[in-house]
Amino acid sequence: QVQLVASGGGSVQAGGSLNLSCSASGYIYNDYCMGWFRQAPGKEREGVASIDSDGRTTYADSVEGRFTISLDNAKNLYLQMNSLKPEDTAVYYCAATAGPLAIPTRSPEAFAYWGQGTQVTVSS
Repeated sequence: QVQLVASGGGSVQAGGSLNLSCSASGYIYNDYCMGWFRQAPGKEREGVASIDSDGRTTYADSVEGRFTISLDNAKNLYLQMNSLKPEDTAVYYCAATAGPLAIPTRSPEAFAYWGQGTQVTVSS
């Protein structure tokens, strides 16, 4: 059973930074993809960024150049968020696939395991 625990959310002013972390435990297939998603009130969950075990990444246009996703050797996932904007306000979730993908994806349907979410609030 895979367990993901997200942390690092908080409240910041526009232009500030936060670093989200996601600790993974349990078995994760050697070839995998992990990602960050967010959901704002009244909106659908959207893929923010993902990374696969080969280090390939994909980012949403809205965060490209401001956010950086990374993995460490222990399969812990990070999201460095800089130049935050009020529209980045959402609950952020980390997720992992159950196996390898041909390319990294930000489609929620591809991810089998989900963390509990951490709130990010950006004020103007």
